[in-house]
Amino acid sequence: MSKGLPLIVTRPDPGGAATVSRARAVGLDARHCPLFAVHPLAWTAPDPAHFDALLLTSAQAARLGGDGLARLAVLPVHAVGAATAEAARTAGLSVVEVGATDGQTLIDAMTSRGIERILWLCGRDRTRFDARGAAISAIACYAADAVAPPDDWPALIAAPAVLLAHSRRGAERIADLVPGRRAHLTLGAISCKAAAAAGAGWGNVAVAERPDDAAMLALACALCHKG
Repeated sequence: MSKGLPLIVTRPDPGGAATVSRARAVGLDARHCPLFAVHPLAWTAPDPAHFDALLLTSAQAARLGGDGLARLAVLPVHAVGAATAEAARTAGLSVVEVGATDGQTLIDAMTSRGIERILWLCGRDRTRFDARGAAISAIACYAADAVAPPDDWPALIAAPAVLLAHSRRGAERIADLVPGRRAHLTLGAISCKAAAAAGAGWGNVAVAERPDDAAMLALACALCHKG
Protein backbone atom coordinates (compact mmCIF):
# COMPACT_ATOMS: atom_id res chain seq x y z
CA MET A 1 0.00 0.00 0.00
CA SER A 2 1.37 3.42 -0.95
CA LYS A 3 2.37 5.74 1.88
CA GLY A 4 0.95 8.71 -0.04
CA LEU A 5 2.16 12.24 0.63
CA PRO A 6 4.61 12.77 3.49
CA LEU A 7 2.97 13.81 6.76
CA ILE A 8 4.73 16.55 8.75
CA VAL A 9 3.80 16.40 12.45
CA THR A 10 4.63 19.67 14.21
CA ARG A 11 3.10 19.33 17.68
CA PRO A 12 5.44 19.27 20.71
CA ASP A 13 6.41 16.04 22.44
CA PRO A 14 5.31 13.79 23.97
CA GLY A 15 2.19 14.24 21.84
CA GLY A 16 4.16 14.74 18.64
CA ALA A 17 6.10 11.50 19.00
CA ALA A 18 2.86 9.66 19.79
CA THR A 19 1.17 11.05 16.68
CA VAL A 20 4.12 10.05 14.51
CA SER A 21 4.07 6.52 15.96
CA ARG A 22 0.33 6.13 15.32
CA ALA A 23 0.65 7.53 11.80
CA ARG A 24 3.48 5.16 10.90
CA ALA A 25 1.53 2.25 12.33
CA VAL A 26 -1.21 2.84 9.74
CA GLY A 27 1.28 3.17 6.91
CA LEU A 28 1.79 6.91 6.62
CA ASP A 29 5.17 8.46 5.84
CA ALA A 30 5.19 10.57 9.01
CA ARG A 31 8.03 12.99 9.78
CA HIS A 32 8.74 14.13 13.35
CA CYS A 33 9.14 17.94 13.24
CA PRO A 34 8.16 19.46 16.62
CA LEU A 35 8.10 23.26 16.46
CA PHE A 36 7.65 23.79 20.22
CA ALA A 37 9.22 22.40 23.39
CA VAL A 38 7.01 22.13 26.47
CA HIS A 39 8.23 22.57 30.05
CA PRO A 40 6.61 23.03 33.48
CA LEU A 41 6.33 26.40 35.23
CA ALA A 42 6.47 27.11 38.92
CA TRP A 43 3.00 27.72 40.34
CA THR A 44 1.15 27.57 43.63
CA ALA A 45 -2.13 25.74 43.96
CA PRO A 46 -4.85 27.97 45.43
CA ASP A 47 -7.35 26.92 48.08
CA PRO A 48 -9.80 24.63 46.24
CA ALA A 49 -12.61 25.79 48.53
CA HIS A 50 -12.72 29.00 46.47
CA PHE A 51 -13.76 27.14 43.30
CA ASP A 52 -16.58 24.99 42.00
CA ALA A 53 -14.65 23.17 39.28
CA LEU A 54 -11.28 22.70 37.59
CA LEU A 55 -11.09 23.33 33.84
CA LEU A 56 -8.40 21.62 31.75
CA THR A 57 -8.13 22.42 28.05
CA SER A 58 -4.83 20.62 27.41
CA ALA A 59 -3.36 17.33 28.55
CA GLN A 60 -0.08 19.17 29.20
CA ALA A 61 -1.59 20.82 32.29
CA ALA A 62 -2.23 17.44 33.86
CA ARG A 63 1.09 15.98 32.72
CA LEU A 64 3.20 18.93 33.88
CA GLY A 65 1.15 20.29 36.80
CA GLY A 66 3.34 18.55 39.33
CA ASP A 67 2.71 18.32 43.07
CA GLY A 68 0.17 21.14 43.08
CA LEU A 69 -2.38 18.89 41.42
CA ALA A 70 -2.81 16.86 44.60
CA ARG A 71 -4.30 19.86 46.41
CA LEU A 72 -6.86 20.28 43.63
CA ALA A 73 -7.94 16.65 43.54
CA VAL A 74 -11.14 17.50 45.44
CA LEU A 75 -12.40 19.60 42.51
CA PRO A 76 -14.47 18.03 39.72
CA VAL A 77 -12.58 18.25 36.44
CA HIS A 78 -14.13 19.40 33.17
CA ALA A 79 -11.73 18.47 30.36
CA VAL A 80 -11.57 19.26 26.67
CA GLY A 81 -10.96 16.05 24.74
CA ALA A 82 -10.40 12.43 25.65
CA ALA A 83 -6.60 12.78 25.84
CA THR A 84 -6.89 15.58 28.40
CA ALA A 85 -9.37 13.56 30.44
CA GLU A 86 -7.08 10.52 30.39
CA ALA A 87 -4.09 12.59 31.51
CA ALA A 88 -6.17 14.09 34.32
CA ARG A 89 -7.25 10.67 35.58
CA THR A 90 -3.65 9.45 35.43
CA ALA A 91 -2.69 12.44 37.59
CA GLY A 92 -5.26 11.38 40.22
CA LEU A 93 -7.97 13.90 39.33
CA SER A 94 -11.70 13.20 39.09
CA VAL A 95 -13.13 13.89 35.62
CA VAL A 96 -16.86 14.56 35.55
CA GLU A 97 -17.24 15.95 32.02
CA VAL A 98 -15.38 15.59 28.74
CA GLY A 99 -16.02 18.24 26.12
CA ALA A 100 -16.00 16.97 22.55
CA THR A 101 -15.40 20.27 20.78
CA ASP A 102 -13.48 23.18 22.34
CA GLY A 103 -12.93 25.16 25.52
CA GLN A 104 -15.58 27.79 24.82
CA THR A 105 -18.27 25.18 24.23
CA LEU A 106 -17.35 23.44 27.48
CA ILE A 107 -17.44 26.73 29.41
CA ASP A 108 -20.85 27.49 27.91
CA ALA A 109 -22.11 24.13 29.16
CA MET A 110 -20.61 24.60 32.61
CA THR A 111 -22.02 28.07 33.16
CA SER A 112 -25.45 27.04 31.88
CA ARG A 113 -25.57 24.63 34.83
CA GLY A 114 -24.63 27.30 37.36
CA ILE A 115 -20.90 26.58 37.69
CA GLU A 116 -19.64 30.07 38.44
CA ARG A 117 -16.19 29.77 40.07
CA ILE A 118 -13.86 28.04 37.65
CA LEU A 119 -10.14 27.40 38.11
CA TRP A 120 -8.43 27.01 34.75
CA LEU A 121 -5.05 25.27 34.86
CA CYS A 122 -3.46 26.17 31.55
CA GLY A 123 -0.41 27.13 29.54
CA ARG A 124 1.37 30.49 29.59
CA ASP A 125 0.14 31.23 26.05
CA ARG A 126 -3.57 30.61 26.03
CA THR A 127 -6.81 31.35 24.23
CA ARG A 128 -9.20 34.00 25.53
CA PHE A 129 -12.69 32.75 26.43
CA ASP A 130 -16.00 34.45 27.06
CA ALA A 131 -16.63 33.69 30.74
CA ARG A 132 -20.43 33.97 30.30
CA GLY A 133 -20.65 35.78 33.61
CA ALA A 134 -18.59 33.25 35.55
CA ALA A 135 -15.34 33.98 37.35
CA ILE A 136 -12.53 32.13 35.58
CA SER A 137 -9.16 32.17 37.34
CA ALA A 138 -6.34 31.13 34.99
CA ILE A 139 -3.10 29.74 36.41
CA ALA A 140 -0.28 28.85 34.02
CA CYS A 141 1.53 25.65 34.99
CA TYR A 142 3.44 25.01 31.74
CA ALA A 143 4.81 26.80 28.71
CA ALA A 144 5.41 25.83 25.09
CA ASP A 145 8.38 27.67 23.64
CA ALA A 146 9.05 27.86 19.91
CA VAL A 147 12.13 25.96 18.75
CA ALA A 148 13.97 25.96 15.44
CA PRO A 149 12.61 23.49 12.88
CA PRO A 150 14.78 20.47 12.02
CA ASP A 151 17.52 20.83 9.44
CA ASP A 152 15.51 19.06 6.75
CA TRP A 153 12.52 21.44 7.10
CA PRO A 154 13.29 23.40 3.88
CA ALA A 155 13.42 20.18 1.88
CA LEU A 156 10.24 18.82 3.45
CA ILE A 157 8.13 21.89 2.65
CA ALA A 158 9.63 22.32 -0.83
CA ALA A 159 7.72 19.26 -2.10
CA PRO A 160 4.02 18.34 -1.79
CA ALA A 161 3.21 17.27 1.77
CA VAL A 162 0.55 17.40 4.48
CA LEU A 163 1.23 19.48 7.61
CA LEU A 164 -0.72 18.96 10.82
CA ALA A 165 -1.58 21.92 13.08
CA HIS A 166 -2.73 20.64 16.49
CA SER A 167 -3.44 24.14 17.85
CA ARG A 168 -4.08 27.73 16.81
CA ARG A 169 -0.59 28.72 17.94
CA GLY A 170 0.85 25.76 16.07
CA ALA A 171 -0.89 26.91 12.90
CA GLU A 172 0.54 30.41 13.30
CA ARG A 173 4.02 28.95 13.72
CA ILE A 174 3.64 26.83 10.58
CA ALA A 175 2.51 29.89 8.65
CA ASP A 176 5.56 31.84 9.84
CA LEU A 177 7.85 29.03 8.67
CA VAL A 178 6.19 28.73 5.26
CA PRO A 179 6.09 32.42 4.31
CA GLY A 180 6.18 32.07 0.54
CA ARG A 181 4.76 29.57 -1.92
CA ARG A 182 2.24 27.24 -0.27
CA ALA A 183 -0.04 26.00 -3.02
CA HIS A 184 1.68 22.59 -3.14
CA LEU A 185 1.09 22.01 0.59
CA THR A 186 -1.99 20.76 2.43
CA LEU A 187 -2.84 21.78 5.99
CA GLY A 188 -4.79 19.60 8.41
CA ALA A 189 -6.09 21.66 11.34
CA ILE A 190 -7.54 20.58 14.67
CA SER A 191 -10.17 23.36 14.65
CA CYS A 192 -11.62 26.11 12.51
CA LYS A 193 -9.70 28.66 14.60
CA ALA A 194 -6.44 26.85 13.88
CA ALA A 195 -7.26 26.72 10.17
CA ALA A 196 -7.96 30.46 10.13
CA ALA A 197 -4.72 31.20 11.99
CA ALA A 198 -2.71 29.51 9.23
CA GLY A 199 -3.74 32.16 6.72
CA ALA A 200 -4.33 31.77 3.00
CA GLY A 201 -2.46 30.33 0.05
CA TRP A 202 -2.43 26.62 0.95
CA GLY A 203 -3.34 24.08 -1.69
CA ASN A 204 -5.98 22.66 0.62
CA VAL A 205 -7.05 23.22 4.23
CA ALA A 206 -9.18 20.68 6.09
CA VAL A 207 -10.45 20.58 9.67
CA ALA A 208 -10.73 17.47 11.86
CA GLU A 209 -14.19 16.31 12.91
CA ARG A 210 -13.19 16.53 16.59
CA PRO A 211 -10.36 18.27 18.44
CA ASP A 212 -8.41 15.12 19.29
CA ASP A 213 -5.51 13.13 17.88
CA ALA A 214 -7.65 10.25 16.66
CA ALA A 215 -9.64 12.61 14.45
CA MET A 216 -6.43 14.30 13.31
CA LEU A 217 -4.98 10.92 12.32
CA ALA A 218 -8.12 10.05 10.35
CA LEU A 219 -7.87 13.42 8.60
CA ALA A 220 -4.19 12.84 7.86
CA CYS A 221 -4.93 9.46 6.28
CA ALA A 222 -7.54 11.01 4.00
CA LEU A 223 -5.35 13.96 3.00
CA CYS A 224 -2.15 11.99 2.43
CA HIS A 225 -3.81 9.42 0.20
CA LYS A 226 -5.98 11.98 -1.57
CA GLY A 227 -2.84 13.87 -2.45
